[in-house]
Amino acid sequence: MRELDIAEVAERSGVPASTLRYYEEKGLIASVGRRGLRRVFGVGVLDRLALVSLGRIAGFSLEEITQMFAPDGRPRIEREALVTKADELDQRIRRLQSVSRGLRHAAACKAPSHMECPSFRRILDAAAGGALQVPLPRPPKRSKARA
Repeated sequence: MRELDIAEVAERSGVPASTLRYYEEKGLIASVGRRGLRRVFGVGVLDRLALVSLGRIAGFSLEEITQMFAPDGRPRIEREALVTKADELDQRIRRLQSVSRGLRHAAACKAPSHMECPSFRRILDAAAGGALQVPLPRPPKRSKARA
């Protein structure tokens, strides 16, 4: 099996080396050794990083993603968790589409100001009431560990 050093993994995956070190610290990936001072990973790490990336895009936390791997490193993703997350994404998409339509209306509205536009006021009221909140995935914290 071919091994990749941390710089190769970063280049091929698009994941910065600092994030790779953080993911290793969290148990999402594991190095297989070192080449000099650099961590070395098996080529399978690229698939694992792709799964982590997909999970992050879908809005899963790193802790949730960690639980999606068996101790041997194979994926063990509960289908119900996928359905639940898909439902959350559908709801988020509907909220964002509603906001998008409202913003387009406000941009074209003939009212003297946006604050006088009834449609824009409804959007503001919904936002003030928390109905339009769209939680965004948080970026990973920086790790102090190095190569």
